[in-house]
Amino acid sequence: MDNPMLVGAIAAIVGVGIGYLVDRLIKGGAYKTRDEIIRQAERDAENVKKDLELKLKEDMLKRRESLESKMEEVRGSQRERDRELDKRESQLEEQQDSIRKKEKMLQGTQQKLAERVKSMEAKDAELNRLLKEEQEVLYKTSELTRDQATEQLLKRLDRELTDQTGAMILKHEAEVKVDCERKAREIIGMAVQRYASAHTSESTVSTVDIPSDEVKGRIIGREGRNIRAFEKATGVDVIVDDTPGVVIVSAFDSVRREIGKLSLTKLIQDGRIHPSRIEEIVAETTKEMEEHIRKLGMHACEEASVRGLHPKLMDLMGRLHFRVSYSQNVRQHSIEVAHLTGMMAEQLGLDGTLARRCGFLHDIGKAADHEMEGGHPAVGAELLKRYGEGPEVVHSAAGHHDDIRPEHIYTVLVAAADAVSAARPGARRETLEKYVRRLEELEALACGFPGVDHAFAVQAGREIRIIVDSSRVNDRQAARMSRDIAGAIEQTLTYPGEIRVTVLRETRNVEYAR
Repeated sequence: MDNPMLVGAIAAIVGVGIGYLVDRLIKGGAYKTRDEIIRQAERDAENVKKDLELKLKEDMLKRRESLESKMEEVRGSQRERDRELDKRESQLEEQQDSIRKKEKMLQGTQQKLAERVKSMEAKDAELNRLLKEEQEVLYKTSELTRDQATEQLLKRLDRELTDQTGAMILKHEAEVKVDCERKAREIIGMAVQRYASAHTSESTVSTVDIPSDEVKGRIIGREGRNIRAFEKATGVDVIVDDTPGVVIVSAFDSVRREIGKLSLTKLIQDGRIHPSRIEEIVAETTKEMEEHIRKLGMHACEEASVRGLHPKLMDLMGRLHFRVSYSQNVRQHSIEVAHLTGMMAEQLGLDGTLARRCGFLHDIGKAADHEMEGGHPAVGAELLKRYGEGPEVVHSAAGHHDDIRPEHIYTVLVAAADAVSAARPGARRETLEKYVRRLEELEALACGFPGVDHAFAVQAGREIRIIVDSSRVNDRQAARMSRDIAGAIEQTLTYPGEIRVTVLRETRNVEYAR
């Protein structure tokens, strides 16, 4: 300690302490020697000195901590200011980027405006030329005779009246089209509102659970004789792989696949797996499946309120229970189309019973399209004609996909109900890869037409919106383009339901008042 004041204070305290101790010793009658008294006083003074030094150090530490906390607060406020500055700097950079983009857009707009001005100037020049030609024609007409002038005037009036008549026809056609579309939407909406059906997507993979992997060896048999006998008896393929606890049954015919699945389940439960037992189980299951199919067909007829159906057609309707289209059960789809067609027919004052029959049997060709040549509309029409159905029912099956020109109103109603049933949310599904590829093909097909600037597939691929260049495509060409693109989609792509084609053409004239 080199502070003079501190040393003096300590010396004063030590002197007071020594005096106090000497006084106590004299008063207490102590007989200690002078050296002992001095040593004791020095020790006491040293202790007092150490206590004072500790107090000073504690005070210094407290001051140091206070200063450090204040410094930390200053550093924190400085960091906060740095972050605020960085944020403002990034905002300024974003604003500068936005300004640069707007400048580029403004330059592009100015360039387009300059081109538009040039085009308008060219059109003005062409208009002046036509006016001059018209004046020359008028000058020549003034030199004609009365009959010649009258004849030319009548021809001109005839052309003008023809144009006005065509415009009126187009106007009335547009009004009638809007009215028809509104009524059609009301009829379809009313039918959909009246009939509500649950929809679930079904899987087309048939799997058989096995209790343990040891059963796989018994299914295969010695040198594969059991699995060969089973595949020969059922007409399916049995896939035995490394997947634990599962055996896969695969077949193109869904009924055969179901028979194979049930037969294999029975064999596993029975435990006796050998060729003769396999034949017995398969024959028994096939008979049970035929009876089950017949019951399914009868229940479908009752649910759709269709009477007097030929037994063969009833069996085919039962087989549709095992057929799916984009994971939608075709039997349930046929029942729904029957109800929707009947409701729409009743609203239009038609025969609801006949309409339900047409809708119920429209997809019956899918139950036999693997046995007969042709698509399911042609196969279905042939089957219905063979088993005595009326011309309306036959034509509805043949033309519900617009393969032929509709000749009956029931065919149009069936096509509308079929599209509504397929377009319901949850009714059909497809893989993500197919979905993305279909959207890309749809947009690429539309962009291939001349005059198309952009094409966007929206509404999950059920609508495509096409933006055309107004300088290259006029209104009539846009209407024709929508029909051409719709036809190209029908001929080129495969898709569920229907796709709406919308062509957008817009002309903008911009001027600035300064």
